[in-house]
Amino acid sequence: MIVKKMPILQGFPDFETVKKLTKNHGFSERFVPLFYDIETTGLSRNSTFLYLIGAVAYEENNWQMYQWMIENEEEEPELLKTFSEFLQDFSCTIQYNGDSFDQPYLDARYQIHRLPSPFAKLPSLDLYRELKPLKGLLKLSRMNQPSMESFLGITERNYCDGGACIRLYKQFASGKKPEAAEIVMGHNLEDLLGLGKIFSMLSYLALFNEDYEALNCEIQDDQLAFTIKIHYDLPVEFSNHSEEFYIIGQNNRVRLLVKLQNGRLKQYYSNYKDYDYIPSEDTAIPKALSACMDKKLRRPAKRDSCYTWFPVTEAFLHDPLKQKTYLKHCLPYYLSVLK
Repeated sequence: MIVKKMPILQGFPDFETVKKLTKNHGFSERFVPLFYDIETTGLSRNSTFLYLIGAVAYEENNWQMYQWMIENEEEEPELLKTFSEFLQDFSCTIQYNGDSFDQPYLDARYQIHRLPSPFAKLPSLDLYRELKPLKGLLKLSRMNQPSMESFLGITERNYCDGGACIRLYKQFASGKKPEAAEIVMGHNLEDLLGLGKIFSMLSYLALFNEDYEALNCEIQDDQLAFTIKIHYDLPVEFSNHSEEFYIIGQNNRVRLLVKLQNGRLKQYYSNYKDYDYIPSEDTAIPKALSACMDKKLRRPAKRDSCYTWFPVTEAFLHDPLKQKTYLKHCLPYYLSVLK
């Protein structure tokens, strides 16, 4: 088995940032994360095998990359045992699509070789699942790792893709192409570096998690302009819009422009199933109050019709707490309609 270890000097967020961006996931106080990515000879857990595991761990104030690659299929049990022992030092794992592929694949291979799985009590964070809400906000066409890397400006790789790696590995294992080992391991290294950069995209979720504060609010022509401060730096500037609003973010600032109508704003409510919309009044009211109304005058509210109106007063413009309350109710709706 080929074993490599090397420091990662750039491309990964600092440890404190990793800790902050995972604070909402209920990990234990002993936070020792492991990023990892696997390479297999195919997708089937029963008819293919694992040939390479790459991992990144924080040791001695630096990120260290580990790689273990077997030289033939017979070494797979040794690779699984080595990784199982290595995992004992960590409190959680971080991967991309790991909950759907990497970990189930590994669990199956442990079972096939009658080895205990090391994942039974090990929490995981799947970046693919965590970042799904960002698809509309960031105008992502797909949610696979190459698309995420492209958004971050990572457009070129030095090594081949995963499919070509399978062919190269088989040539290496058969002895026909010894130099292929470096190519395959290089591809895995690029996947790991991409994983670290994609991790920083968790900062955009601050908008969904109310992890921000309202700094300023002012009327500009027929729009209400909010300036929001989030507690992390965004890796890449973004912008998007709908008919009602425009949003742009850079560094740790986000600006939101919402259309006013006669000096009023819509106040949206997320629990729209509890409301009826009254077309004649252009407003929504709780079903507990609308139940006594003629059915012809009301209809079940939908996400885009569950709102009331309120005037934008001087008191609102100078009260960050009221602004935060408004954003808490309305920003989830605005973000949900983006494409």
